Amino acid sequence: MTAVTVSEKYQIVVPREARTALGIRPGQSLRVLVFEGRVELIPERDIREMRGFLGPLDTTVPRDGDRT
Repeated sequence: MTAVTVSEKYQIVVPREARTALGIRPGQSLRVLVFEGRVELIPERDIREMRGFLGPLDTTVPRDGDRT
């Protein structure tokens, strides 16, 4: 784990290892989530990058006999 320092303007630098691992690019937006006493930064992805991220889904659903 790498420590960062908050500047007087409340800015931080995301360490290179984290940027590389998450594929963060200059100008990219990050979502900020406060959860159980910690801050999480979640990179926003283009919707086109999200295509297929769930893999093949089973779309068959058992139906009641009176439904077709």
